[in-house]
Amino acid sequence: MILMLLAHVLIALAMPILMPGLVNRTKSLWAGRKGPPLLQPLWDLRRLLHKRAVYSVVTTPLFRAGPWVVLGASLIAALIAPILGPLAPLQFSHDFIFFAYTLGLARLFLMLSALDVGSSFEGMGAAREASFTSFIEPALFLLIGSAMVAGGGSSFAELIADMHRSKAFVWLALPCVAVLFVLLQAEAARVPVDDPLTHLELTMVHEVMVLDHSGPELAAMQYAAGLKMMTYGGLIAALLNPFDLATAPLAAVLGTLLIMSLVALAVGCVESLMARLRMRLVPRYLMLTSLLAALCLGGAGWMLRT
Repeated sequence: MILMLLAHVLIALAMPILMPGLVNRTKSLWAGRKGPPLLQPLWDLRRLLHKRAVYSVVTTPLFRAGPWVVLGASLIAALIAPILGPLAPLQFSHDFIFFAYTLGLARLFLMLSALDVGSSFEGMGAAREASFTSFIEPALFLLIGSAMVAGGGSSFAELIADMHRSKAFVWLALPCVAVLFVLLQAEAARVPVDDPLTHLELTMVHEVMVLDHSGPELAAMQYAAGLKMMTYGGLIAALLNPFDLATAPLAAVLGTLLIMSLVALAVGCVESLMARLRMRLVPRYLMLTSLLAALCLGGAGWMLRT
């Protein structure tokens, strides 16, 4: 068990670097270019850590604290998420509620640090982030409710384990993966919800909120975004991984890494084959995700009654 917990921690620390690297390489291949090295995000983080942060004269200590609260909250959420299945380093009763609001705390400090700059552009990005968040959380809680109806369990890890043993799992697995994939796009600021490479401030969401961050604080923000991608990719892997952690631990770990890598490839393919949605269409896209999660909840209850 200790080795599996250590594997969870190592995956949580390494995949936020490897998954964005895979996304960038995939997009480069679609564009017919060689692209950056797989570990380019690591070298970017190292470069930022060696730079000095620059602050606006209107900022308060809240601006400096924001990136580190975002990073700490994202790390805690990554340790709660059962990416290896029925096991997580931080596991307790109803920890999925703590998981959801830990990510909510990260979003709150991301928006507060953006507003603390006093820039109208960053305030615009914070307002968009707040409005999109109102569509993300219902989908997550409806998905958790589906898992509770299908299998029971009082912790996040138990929900995943019991859902695999439920007779409704065959019908719920793919819709749940679809919901988690859209949540990944929203939380990690990926296309079609947001575009991490855009330079047009009028269309930015996440990137406009970190415009004034620099040096180590910008590195913290970028790594936190990778952690969110890893967390939701890990939840998808926990649902799709066919290997049991108790009977085949090595195969379960390798299966998790493979599925998370495939999720990164899927993100890269989506970003290569479609453009970012118009701003007015993003709420509809996220509302459809909540509707799909609600259908999962209703379907889980109906299948268990029949």
